Amino acid sequence: MLQHIRHRRIAILFLSVILTGCAVGPNYKRPATNVPAAFRQPAEDTSTQSSQASATSLGDEKWWEVFQDTELQVLILTALKNNYDVRIAATRVLEAQAQLGITHADQLPTVNAGGDISSQRSARNGPIPSFQTTLGQLNLSAAWNLDFWGRYRRATEAARANLLASEWAQKAVMSTLVANVAADYFVLRQLDLQLEISKGTLTSPQGVTGVDKDAGAAWRQFIARRTPVRATRLYSSR
Repeated sequence: MLQHIRHRRIAILFLSVILTGCAVGPNYKRPATNVPAAFRQPAEDTSTQSSQASATSLGDEKWWEVFQDTELQVLILTALKNNYDVRIAATRVLEAQAQLGITHADQLPTVNAGGDISSQRSARNGPIPSFQTTLGQLNLSAAWNLDFWGRYRRATEAARANLLASEWAQKAVMSTLVANVAADYFVLRQLDLQLEISKGTLTSPQGVTGVDKDAGAAWRQFIARRTPVRATRLYSSR
């Protein structure tokens, strides 16, 4: 009797070891990373840390609040609406959402139902009058695959992680597009300003010669402030 109980315990222990070893992967543990508490807000002393912690980081600001130019906002909205990379990223997010729903459905029970009905009318046969026969059938079945090994659970976790990756990829594409449009817009505005300055210089009464004279006078003043004695001797004869 004791030997039988001992063999049973050994069998239970062996079975539990097998079940544990056959589990599909370990539980996910987020790795420890050394990430600063805030970006673009260096902590200089303890007195300013509280105010910096309450301030919003530039990376968390909305682009339409950072760029107050109305024309630039219209250009960014147009780019976000018509850019193909943004559309592809949005489609991938929808695909990942649908895949997560399909994968998670494997963990739930499956119920199937069906029905069938038939009607048959027989003709009169001698003394037997005509009659009609109606038959109906209803089928109902249910099945549930218990997730002993964690296969469906791990697949759902992987699908959810894929969805999060797709969402962050979409945000990265949108942020890159907004940054590129804003950078090109500011470069264009800078070139327009340089063009206006050049046109104003050409149409001014002094022209380029007057600009050169003003630049030369400013340079002499700068030299005089740095070395007043030598500059006085140098430009006294001029």
